Amino acid sequence: MKFFHLSDLHIGKQLNGWSLRENQEAVLGQIVRYAEEYRPDAVLICGDIYDKSVPSGEAYSIFGGFLERLAGIGIPVLVIAGNHDSPERLSFAGQILEKERIFISSFPPSEKGERLRRVTLSDRWGEVDFYLFPFMRPGYVRRLLAAESGEQEDISVQSLTYDQAFRLMLEREEIDSSRRNVILCHQFFVSASEKPDTCESETAVLMAGGLDQIDISALDCFDYAALGHLHGSQRVGRESARYCGTPYKYSVSEERHRKAVVMVELGRKGEEPLLSFLPLAGVQDVRKERGTLKQVLSRAFEPSCHDFVSIVLTDEREPANFREQLREKYDHILEIRIDNERTRRRLEDEKEPIPVLKPMEAFRQFFSMILNSDLTEEEERLMAQVIEEAKEEED
Repeated sequence: MKFFHLSDLHIGKQLNGWSLRENQEAVLGQIVRYAEEYRPDAVLICGDIYDKSVPSGEAYSIFGGFLERLAGIGIPVLVIAGNHDSPERLSFAGQILEKERIFISSFPPSEKGERLRRVTLSDRWGEVDFYLFPFMRPGYVRRLLAAESGEQEDISVQSLTYDQAFRLMLEREEIDSSRRNVILCHQFFVSASEKPDTCESETAVLMAGGLDQIDISALDCFDYAALGHLHGSQRVGRESARYCGTPYKYSVSEERHRKAVVMVELGRKGEEPLLSFLPLAGVQDVRKERGTLKQVLSRAFEPSCHDFVSIVLTDEREPANFREQLREKYDHILEIRIDNERTRRRLEDEKEPIPVLKPMEAFRQFFSMILNSDLTEEEERLMAQVIEEAKEEED
């Protein structure tokens, strides 16, 4: 069984106000050409299809065109919602799309008796079960789990962590470990032995204190775990559980990422999947330029002068009209900063800025100041639940 693993397309995203449409269409076009060449049995898209919960008409058009081209090749497409997606909007016309073998799961089970969406495909070794697990917060499933246990008021249900809620949802599926199983997920998975690599384009959505972490051991019954959420391609504990990363660079912190489609070849039960990485590149790169004004200007060659660049000048004396000179050579500048002895000294002399605290840390400090004691583990769990429910209402 051969399939492509994609995630975090973030269609409609802008970079410091610059449209990324041309670059996103370029990488999606490359994915289609790879699909024509390698003929995978399926394409998995693991969340954050769009960058905003209310996508623009242009974003719908780009993704719709991508699906249409894959359907034209005759390849099934499996899609789950991420935290950036609106489940209602993503699931629109789902029954019609199924006729073209495009399977979308936007909501985790919410009613008694409902199960995760499962799509079964076959190859020469038999069947492979693909479980579609869209983005989930504990508040999404507390009512369901409480109703099924018959303990609506049980605090053990009301104060579920992400890890606990996720594991309970999987237990309901009674997954047959003798079969070949693949899961699509969009959560923050971690391994006790490895710290995941994160970057500034995604850290805003990761919760302070790691409250949204799920240990990768929860996915031990799956032969391959296709993960979305983190923007850098990386394994989580084992090679067959991995984030594929974004198809394009969405911040300068991703400068050194090598973007690619992960092509997975799943053999017989018990065999390690074979992974290949098919490179992707946009029309423009996203990168840094550092040096004196003269040095930076001397590197403004075609076509790299059209890249999205963050520029740091190191001249000790601030050059005259440096912004105008840079903009004459580089036409997609994200920022210009000066880093020299004077600016470093000024930063040292300035008072340390007051940090913007995450809600939980702000409450910890408030609690300690008022009651002169620390939160207990149970109080911390309850407060995390309150913060999470408030966040869900905002969404």
